[in-house]
Amino acid sequence: MRADLALVGFGNVGRRFAQLLDERRDWLALDYDLQCRIVGIATRRHGAAFRANGVDPADALKAVTSKGSLASLHENGDEAPDTFEVIRRLAAGDAELRVLVETTTLDIDAGQPAIDHVRAAMRAGCHAITANKGPAAFAYEELSALAADRGVSFLFEGAVMDGIPVFNLVRETLPAVDVLGFRGVVNSTTNEILTALEDGQSFDDALARMQAEGIAEADPSLDVDGWDAAAKTAALANVLMRARLTPQAVDREGIGPAIARAAMAARSRGARVRLVASAERTATGVATSVRPTELAESDLLAGLRGTANALVLKTDLLGEIAICQLGGGLTQTAYALLSDLVTVRRRQPPARRQAAPDRIP
Repeated sequence: MRADLALVGFGNVGRRFAQLLDERRDWLALDYDLQCRIVGIATRRHGAAFRANGVDPADALKAVTSKGSLASLHENGDEAPDTFEVIRRLAAGDAELRVLVETTTLDIDAGQPAIDHVRAAMRAGCHAITANKGPAAFAYEELSALAADRGVSFLFEGAVMDGIPVFNLVRETLPAVDVLGFRGVVNSTTNEILTALEDGQSFDDALARMQAEGIAEADPSLDVDGWDAAAKTAALANVLMRARLTPQAVDREGIGPAIARAAMAARSRGARVRLVASAERTATGVATSVRPTELAESDLLAGLRGTANALVLKTDLLGEIAICQLGGGLTQTAYALLSDLVTVRRRQPPARRQAAPDRIP
């Protein structure tokens, strides 16, 4: 089965995903009868290109890293398309699977333009997978209803905890289980900072080191102010607990230089401070928060160091279920997109094989 893909966003995650497609090409073909072809790439700063016979990711990478334009790769010398034209052309193709792969950066105010990209693709009959937290954090109910109406998939495993199967875990393996709440450490940058503070580093030095290592962005405010964790909290609550939240509805408190004193004081008492994201079902809805919390040393979340993350689900039938990620990064996030692509393929009806004719005696 052929899958044509359009990549909207071609930063580090999108590029690593394109590499994984090539690295796992034989595996995808053998295990899932899946042949993937990237036919479109659209970016905010480097333009867009569409080629019905496929865009070479290596050529796209050269164009982007040389600060050129993807327009040079567009087919037939046509005028270079915008993002929505790439999606339209993807939808007009003849591949059995047509999939939008959305990896633009998070807009914490409204989740745009990722929501519009996903909406446009599904309205046109394409499946949509994304590593962006915005669609699930701001518009999960609308987009999931649209996917059901159009008979396509809307998947976003990479939105929380990279490639660790949080959403898949609940959707595929916990039927008839009600998630009553959760708590977790879901932001790697702040956890790395808090670990460094416990080891005696200053807040500014720890942050500068992570920026130099590429863990934190040049503008780390989404992380240290708690917005990234709030977006993940809203996405988790919306999907797992049927809430109708946005990140702005999450009670949020980030971390700053003043947290160093609290972290060291907690350590002297045999405790740890972690930025904990939580949700709990109440009589009036779902209450959510992101805040620095002192935890007993025996607490699973207290033991997370560096970039480790974990999520503890509170359920009605199985009690508490914990899932940990001891180290995340670019490959793990790109893998989440690959996993979602395989899920799209698995949802397709099996190909019918022509029966062998009866032997004539």
